Amino acid sequence: MEKFFKLKEHGTDVRTEVTAGLTTFFAMSYILFVNPSMLAQTGMPAQGVFLATIIGAVVGTLMMAFYANLPYAQAPGMGLNAFFTYTVVFALGYTWQEALAMVFICGIISLIITVTKVRKMIIESIPTTLKSAISAGIGVFLAYVGIKNAGFLKFSVDPGTYTVAGKGAAKGLASITASSAATPGLVAFNTPGVILALVGLAISIFFIVRGMRGGVILSILATTVVGIFMGVVDLGKVNWAATNLSASFGDLKQVFGVALGSKGLGSLFSDPSRIPGVLMAILAFSLTDIFDTIGTLIGTGEKVGIIATTGDNNESKALDRALYSDLVATTIGAVAGTSNVTTYVESAAGIGAGGRTGLTALVVAALFAVSSFFSPLVSIVPTQATAPILIIVGVMMLSNLKTVKWDDLAEAIPAFFTSIFMGFSYSITYGIAAGFIAYTLVKIFKGQAKDVHFILWILDILFILNFVSLAIL
Repeated sequence: MEKFFKLKEHGTDVRTEVTAGLTTFFAMSYILFVNPSMLAQTGMPAQGVFLATIIGAVVGTLMMAFYANLPYAQAPGMGLNAFFTYTVVFALGYTWQEALAMVFICGIISLIITVTKVRKMIIESIPTTLKSAISAGIGVFLAYVGIKNAGFLKFSVDPGTYTVAGKGAAKGLASITASSAATPGLVAFNTPGVILALVGLAISIFFIVRGMRGGVILSILATTVVGIFMGVVDLGKVNWAATNLSASFGDLKQVFGVALGSKGLGSLFSDPSRIPGVLMAILAFSLTDIFDTIGTLIGTGEKVGIIATTGDNNESKALDRALYSDLVATTIGAVAGTSNVTTYVESAAGIGAGGRTGLTALVVAALFAVSSFFSPLVSIVPTQATAPILIIVGVMMLSNLKTVKWDDLAEAIPAFFTSIFMGFSYSITYGIAAGFIAYTLVKIFKGQAKDVHFILWILDILFILNFVSLAIL
C-alpha cells in the first residue's frame, strides 16, 4: 500500500485513508437509491439502473485510485440525472435509450477535449481570483446541500407561481418548478429527523473542533446510533432482502449497451428535423459534466496540494489523470445504462477527513462493489448523519474567500457570482458560468477586453448558447 499509493509522501497512512474512504462513501451512498428511483420514472428498470450505477461508480473510482492516485469518488451525478429524466425525456420527448446515447456522446466529447489538452487549457485560462472563488463556491454549495439534506429548510410557494410537469404527476413523481416567488425559510424544530440532524451537527462539531482522529466517521456512526434510539432509523423496516441479484442482472440486460443500439444512437439522428435540438441537449449535458468535474477538482484539490492547475509537476499530472478518469467513467456508465458519471463533490468530506491518495478512492470503490450485496446496510445510515459533515467541510472551504480583494469591485463582482451563485442556483456549472460572464463584462467595461483569455470568450458563448437553448427548448 505504502509503495503503490505513496502514503508517506502525501503525509497520510492506511488508517486515515480508510477512514476517509468510509466518510466519502457514506456521504454519497444516497445515489445508490436516488439514481434508480429517478431514472425509473423514464421507464428504465430500477434494478438494472441500480447495478449500472454501481458499475459506473466502481469503474470511475478505480480509475481515480489506480491511474490518478487521487482521493476522489465518481458516480452518476445528481442534477445530471434530473436533467436526463425531467428535461430530456419528459420535457423534450426523447426516449431513455436516446438520452443514454446523448450521455455516451458526452463521454466521446470529453475524450476529444482531454486528449487534445483543451480541457487543461480551459483550467489554465481561469484567472486566479476565480479559482479561489470556485473553491469557496464549492464550500457554499456543499454547505447548502448539507443544510438542505438535514431538513433545516422549507420553501413556501405562492399559488399560481409554479408548474407541474412529468409523466409521473398522478403518482406524485412529477417535477415541480416554482418561480422566484418561492421563499426559503427555517423549519420548525419539532420533528425527529430535524432534531436528529441538530444532534448530529453538534456531535460533528465536537469531534472535529477537538481534532479527534477519525472524528468524521465517528460522528456519522454516533449520529446513526442516536437515530436508531430516536426512531428515525427503524431497523424493523429495513428490507434485508431488498436486492435480488439475479433479478437485477436480468434488468441490467435491458439497459446495458442500449445506448449504442438501434434505439439509442441509431434513433437519435434518424430524424434530421430533431438534430438541432439533439445538439443543444448534448451541449447542456457536456457543459454540466465538464464544469462540475473541473469545479470539484479545483475547489477541493488545490488548497490541500493534491491538484495543481499550472506547471508540469506531479500535482498537475494528477489533474490530467483525474480528467481521463472522469471521461472513462461517463462513457462506460452510458454503456452500462446510467446517466453521466462525474466526480462527486462529496469527495470533499473524505479529503476533509485526511484522504490524500488513491487508497481513499479504492476503499470507496470496494464499498460500492459490496453494496450490491449489502444495500440494506447502506440504507441504515440516515442523511441526517452525513449532512452535518457536508456543512462543516463547506465552512472549511470558505476560507478561500480571504484571497479575493473585496474592496476592488472588478474582482469582487465575478468572485461573488462564482461563489455565492453556485449555492443559490444549486449548480457548480451555473456558478462558474455566472462568474465567467461577469468577469468578461467587467473587463469589457474597464476597457481591458484584450486581457480576457480567448478560451474564456469561447466558453462565455457556449454558456450563453446553453442558457438560450434551455429557454427555447
